[in-house]
Amino acid sequence: MVDWSKDWISSKTVAKQRKYSYNAPLHIRQKFMGVHLSLELRKKYGRRSITVRKGDTVKILRGQFSKKSGKVTDMELKRSKVYVEGAEHIKKDGSKTPYPINPSNLIITNLILDDKKRKEKLSVKENKKESKKNG
Repeated sequence: MVDWSKDWISSKTVAKQRKYSYNAPLHIRQKFMGVHLSLELRKKYGRRSITVRKGDTVKILRGQFSKKSGKVTDMELKRSKVYVEGAEHIKKDGSKTPYPINPSNLIITNLILDDKKRKEKLSVKENKKESKKNG
């Protein structure tokens, strides 16, 4: 039996789509961690979404922590979950644990641009946007 195949993504069968995402290797799972940008960032960089990274400031849109903002403290590629500062689950004994959030329920409000590759990726889109306006 095949562990994972790129052909499954083109299937309309829901079970095969689920199988694709569950069995995907980490370099493909990284693409599942894409998060929408806020309107200001969308206008600035000319793109709709980008992969979330530790340190980015995000706003939670869905769930019990909706409308809360905080920095991304950790990411779990294996489970496709993001942990945000301030979104904590309080246990019966009073201790707090980070609450896992699906990346689709977030919006990035502030980007960390320490990484050269990330800067380049954003600037490439900007240059394409400018050339479309001029041409």
